[in-house]
Amino acid sequence: MVTVGITGGIGSGKTTVCNIWEQLGACVLNADDLAKEIMATNPEVKRELIETFGSQTFLEDGSLNRKYLANEAFNKGRVKELNAIVHPRIPSAAAHKMRKAEESGTSVFVYEAALLLENLEPGDLDYIVLVLADKERRLKRVQQRDDSTLSDIEQRMEKQRDFEKAIEHVDYVIRNNGTLEELKKKAEVIYQNFLPLSENNENYFH
Repeated sequence: MVTVGITGGIGSGKTTVCNIWEQLGACVLNADDLAKEIMATNPEVKRELIETFGSQTFLEDGSLNRKYLANEAFNKGRVKELNAIVHPRIPSAAAHKMRKAEESGTSVFVYEAALLLENLEPGDLDYIVLVLADKERRLKRVQQRDDSTLSDIEQRMEKQRDFEKAIEHVDYVIRNNGTLEELKKKAEVIYQNFLPLSENNENYFH
């Protein structure tokens, strides 16, 4: 099984690339979704979240009170406290998902994370892909997607690294400044590099 990490700034289009690869047969794991799953299902994490952020962290039915927790973490400057509880559990949880995918016969496993390069150890993944887009396009995409104000989006962007400076640390770069069809073609071309030679030949001759 080939393992691929994909990263990029907010609004760059990395999730769209993942959706395209998923349609081509990849198993995709999103780091944010994994973190939410850990918070909702891991008993130790649930206990620590309640001790740190209070009983309101979970609703009466036991589900995560995302709105309350987001307000506590992001609006009150307590993100580090939240990360300290959740982030240490992510590597082992991701490795477990990866093993399950390999056991089920998955050829390509994709891990999507905004902080991929910060948390990566050498040799963790076979390939790293970076999705880049111009700031104006990213602002427009996020505004349409989240209905956020431009100032809110720019603040979120400022908290992220300068991904243009990360090019030397990745294997492939996708520049997403065109149409969805153009992005699809770029994603499909790169995906062929992840497939075993036998599958590549089959795709070529069909």
